[in-house]
Amino acid sequence: MPILAGMNMLATYVGPGRLVLPGRPFTRREALGWGLRDADLAAGVASGTLQHPMRGVYYGAHLEEDLALRIACLKCVVPEDAVVTDRTAAWLLGAPRVLAPGDHLVVPKVSVFRRPGYRLRNGLTRSGERSFGPDDVMSIDGIKVTTPLRTALDVGRLLHRDQALGVMDALQRQHGFTNDELILGADRFRRARGVVQLRDLAPHVDGRSGSPAESATRSKWLRIPSVPKPDLQIEVASPFGSYFLDLGVPHLKYAVEYDGEDFHGEEDEPHDRQRRAWIRRRHGWIIDVVRKENLFGVHGDVEGIIISGIEAARRRLR
Repeated sequence: MPILAGMNMLATYVGPGRLVLPGRPFTRREALGWGLRDADLAAGVASGTLQHPMRGVYYGAHLEEDLALRIACLKCVVPEDAVVTDRTAAWLLGAPRVLAPGDHLVVPKVSVFRRPGYRLRNGLTRSGERSFGPDDVMSIDGIKVTTPLRTALDVGRLLHRDQALGVMDALQRQHGFTNDELILGADRFRRARGVVQLRDLAPHVDGRSGSPAESATRSKWLRIPSVPKPDLQIEVASPFGSYFLDLGVPHLKYAVEYDGEDFHGEEDEPHDRQRRAWIRRRHGWIIDVVRKENLFGVHGDVEGIIISGIEAARRRLR
């Protein structure tokens, strides 16, 4: 069994007796130097023993994912003079990992940029040149990263609309910038790629969103011209305490809730079923439940669900 001298050892192994994992992230190059093969790393990821957060970087699943661990991962691959940006910056700043289309099939590269005149060229990073203002970059334990506001402005332009809103919601929840700051910030990027999308999203960013999928549901809802805009986390009083509905139109008593594995697993189903049944029966709400298959992919039909639900709620009030 390869032994890593001088490191913090924990009794976690990759492969049958092959390696004791260090208590820190490590690179593919390090792992190959310890005698592991790419097949061993792939097996560790497949079994859940290893996490593979970005191209070329691994860590043991026994480690808690916190800010210190995220910084340590980035220090494995980011040069000191580079600035972490976009989706990677949002991840470092506490937003949930929101993957690009197809990224569930391939580990995403780290998004980093250098100031004009420099460019990283390797297989681990998605890089290029970008200009930054004096208030656009901050340092977290030696890692240069775009500020929460600049990160939100960048992802609002450059990510797919549904993903962008989820990241922007999470960054606002974590860091508290305002919609007015987003709207004013968008003026800096006139004629830049994606600025039309950024201007459209900026007024609708809302840190109350409970998950990226809930944000994606709201993003699709906002594009339907014939229906009212949704409110978030709608409180419904009950003898058991307050219940909250993900998205809805209070004056129509219509709501949509996203049931995903992270927040509404099998163990939550009885409670969710009872909660919704009580709200329907006692308060007269129409509540549509959408899942992953309604929201993502070519068969997604969440817009049709919302339109039908709103029409039913309106008919009831006539």
